Amino acid sequence: METYLYRAGLSVLYHVTLLVGIMLLPVALLARQIGVPLPYHRFLGSLKNAYDRAATEA
Repeated sequence: METYLYRAGLSVLYHVTLLVGIMLLPVALLARQIGVPLPYHRFLGSLKNAYDRAATEA
């Protein structure tokens, strides 16, 4: 049961992160034009790796 809740929580967090990323895309594009890089790929990659590990353990 705990593993299911952990995987479900990671899934929700991953999808919410993607949704927020899509909503903030115009801000990211503007920041890129100004020359300010945003390290979103590190956070999203870490979250995806955790979700993948949880999915393979079950």
